[in-house]
Amino acid sequence: MENNASNFIRSIIKEDLENGKHAKVITRFPPEPNGYLHIGHAKSIIINFGLADDFGGETNLRFDDTNPLKEDQEYVDAIKKDVEWLGFEWENLRFASDYFEEMYERAVLLIKKGKAYVDDLTADEIREYRGTLTEPGKESPYRNRSIEENLDLFDRMRKGEFENGQKVLRAKIDMSSPNINLRDPVIYRVSHTTHHNTGDTWCIYPMYAFAHPLEDAIEGVTHSLCTTEFEDQRPLYDWVVAECEMENTPRQIEFGRLGLINTVMSKRKLKQLVDEGYVDGWDDPRMPTISGLRRKGYTPEAIVAFVKETGVSKGGASAVDTAMLEHFVREDLKMKAPRTMGILDPLKVVITNYPEGEVEMLDAEINPENPEMGMRKIPFSREIYVERDDFMENPPNKYFRLFPGNEVRLKHAYFIKCEDVIKDADGNVVELHCTYDPETKSGTGFTGRKVKGTLHWVEATQAVPAEFRLYEPLIKDADMASDEESEGKTFLDYVNQDSLIVKQGYIEPNMKDAKAQDKFQFFRHGYFNVDPKHPTDEKIVFNEIVSLKSSFKLK
Repeated sequence: MENNASNFIRSIIKEDLENGKHAKVITRFPPEPNGYLHIGHAKSIIINFGLADDFGGETNLRFDDTNPLKEDQEYVDAIKKDVEWLGFEWENLRFASDYFEEMYERAVLLIKKGKAYVDDLTADEIREYRGTLTEPGKESPYRNRSIEENLDLFDRMRKGEFENGQKVLRAKIDMSSPNINLRDPVIYRVSHTTHHNTGDTWCIYPMYAFAHPLEDAIEGVTHSLCTTEFEDQRPLYDWVVAECEMENTPRQIEFGRLGLINTVMSKRKLKQLVDEGYVDGWDDPRMPTISGLRRKGYTPEAIVAFVKETGVSKGGASAVDTAMLEHFVREDLKMKAPRTMGILDPLKVVITNYPEGEVEMLDAEINPENPEMGMRKIPFSREIYVERDDFMENPPNKYFRLFPGNEVRLKHAYFIKCEDVIKDADGNVVELHCTYDPETKSGTGFTGRKVKGTLHWVEATQAVPAEFRLYEPLIKDADMASDEESEGKTFLDYVNQDSLIVKQGYIEPNMKDAKAQDKFQFFRHGYFNVDPKHPTDEKIVFNEIVSLKSSFKLK
């Protein structure tokens, strides 16, 4: 976060260190392993790791694995991979489940202090008793059980004597508090569920709001950084740390969430898209997940630069135009990605006056913005492919591509002129016959005449078949980025059925050995990434990363 010297969290940390409050900064990135990380989590990763690095501190990667019903080792592995891919290293790998015994003992301490009790109300009854924003809650009839009875019941909960939902442990705080989070929140529930880390050792599990502050305190976290939806829970966070008599007292600080328009950021909704087959897994390139962005072809450098540019504020969630993220992707790739030519919708062209059987090798720069990348050779012969939409039989004014009688330049090659149009029995154009001017070869300094159109192409006899996957926003309505339902519709009603378009075409033969995650700029099309999910020995599949141009400008 070195480019964000004025952000308020940095100022707090700096002051704490100068005042001697902490000898070292310790932060943590604490995901729940119940789904894949998305771009919003990238902001939290970059803030936590970045600030600790800047102040010579350390960051723990800690999994808040307190709900085994929704957690899986798959998510743990994916999260670790994402953090590493973004370029960060954790000081320690921790799990909330590492501290289950201590959490249990702290809960027993609360009971002994008269600060917690076992409740027999159902989940619906607890919700009803809690009250509303304008009405206070009412006390459970089990709230004033004796300390001895509560200790006995909590011990029996641990031993597995009660069914799921039969009893819970609640903190005893204030049922009339204006902050609903302090109205005797549930801190333990019965769940006879195998845990990915502890197996069947436990049949009771702490609630997130109870476990999370304890984890921070146990690890000596100095600054517990989270997003603004946890601001109302800060009094409970502080209550748990204080009443559980923790040696360390972390400070919770909230910052505004990051979102993107035309998508959803809720892990529950992202999982629904996966489970119901709207997308090809958590790493579908249309998903805002880090794994999806990686598969699409985004780079970690671009994501980090984007997050830093959005800044750190105290404001609530904000949905950023995806064009801003795409800008940083282009800026990162323009110097790295080799230039090449690919035909997404092929139309064959026969150059009738070019010698039959001859193949000529032409020179082309790999990246004109980075001359150090050198040159490549591309074949040229009598038969080539061009884009179907680069030809019109009856074009409008100011159409400068191929049409009968018009002349254009082939990139890196020659001028060709359209002489004849070949159609099938249904009247569809299937082939063009053109002539070329051998005096107009690129690089020879020809100045005899000018043409206004330049087309990309691929030589036909050596062309490599390829699949191109083009992407549009997953959610049609930009306002749905708020994750809210409106007018009786859910976010699924706004899923864009045309968010994926698949094209079958050809690429230059020098790309036949392209490997997964190789990135290229296709002339006039955009940046593309070799899809890591499809074997390249069968057919190379390219994911569109971003188009070549955008109207987005940094302020």
